[in-house]
Amino acid sequence: MRMIAFAASLLLSTPVWAQDSAALVDTAITDHILPGFTSLANASEALKSAAAADCRSDSEALRTAYHKGFDAWMAVNHLRFGPTEADERAFALAFWPDTKGFTPKSLSKLIAAEDPVVADQAEFSEVSVAARGFFAMEFLLYDDRISQLGDDAYRCSLIQAVANDINRNADAILTDWQSTYPTLMRTPSPEGPYTTDLAAVAELFKALDTGLQFNEEARLGRPLGTFDKPRPRRAEARRSGRSLQNISVSLSSLEQLASILSAQSPSPSDNLTAAFESALSHAEELQDDPVFAGVSDIQGRLRVEILQQYIGNIRDIVLQELGPALDVTAGFNALDGD
Repeated sequence: MRMIAFAASLLLSTPVWAQDSAALVDTAITDHILPGFTSLANASEALKSAAAADCRSDSEALRTAYHKGFDAWMAVNHLRFGPTEADERAFALAFWPDTKGFTPKSLSKLIAAEDPVVADQAEFSEVSVAARGFFAMEFLLYDDRISQLGDDAYRCSLIQAVANDINRNADAILTDWQSTYPTLMRTPSPEGPYTTDLAAVAELFKALDTGLQFNEEARLGRPLGTFDKPRPRRAEARRSGRSLQNISVSLSSLEQLASILSAQSPSPSDNLTAAFESALSHAEELQDDPVFAGVSDIQGRLRVEILQQYIGNIRDIVLQELGPALDVTAGFNALDGD
């Protein structure tokens, strides 16, 4: 149940088809998408270099590079279309939720067999996504068992292979965004993925909505579980203490995208600004519970539920005000189920 019913949702701004949808798309590409994926490519390059210099799981430099890389991914992980979807790049960068525990199983298997696949970047790119990306790196650096499993030299090679693979995927995504994909979004055609400028706006709108939904239902919903059965160990990236950090970085980036999309719609823009400020302010108040361990306690649970409600309020404004103002809908996404 939402905490606030927004009466302003009935006061819709002029639909974007009467405004400049092409300008919204161009601004989103120039100010949000390209800088975001450039940061990811740069951070992943730094992670690759850090792993090459010191591959020990407790290396401070390596762990710092891991966190900076993860931050950069969280700032763009809602952009799940086009280049991120090619070759399952997004899943290769972040395989979560891992409801069956495939990541530790896959890593354990590689380490136990000392699989030589780690020596060949092309071959490693064919390894299961569960053994790649930031969550695989988290297990290798922070999990008490995986970080000490097997031979030190092999585990070092595996860490370097994962870092190299993260960098390869980040570079491939950026290359596509710097070359072909912006043209597809900026110049709609009957043969392309976007037949109109408004269709490209709808893609961006869907990314905004899905990003909010994932924060609300997965990043917070999974550790919250139910009142009788909270699931704190299901919090995203809890081993490296990033559960709250992931949400804060994601919300900050989603706020930027929302600002771009609502720039020509004053009422949704004002309401979204206030709603994001409330959510981010409350997230700051949760800094003493970075992995949502407090959901097992009544008061701690309430604090996390309030953040979930704040994010739900943002999504209400997006769907009830911004969508009609843009004359678009979010449509179906993978989070909506079968």
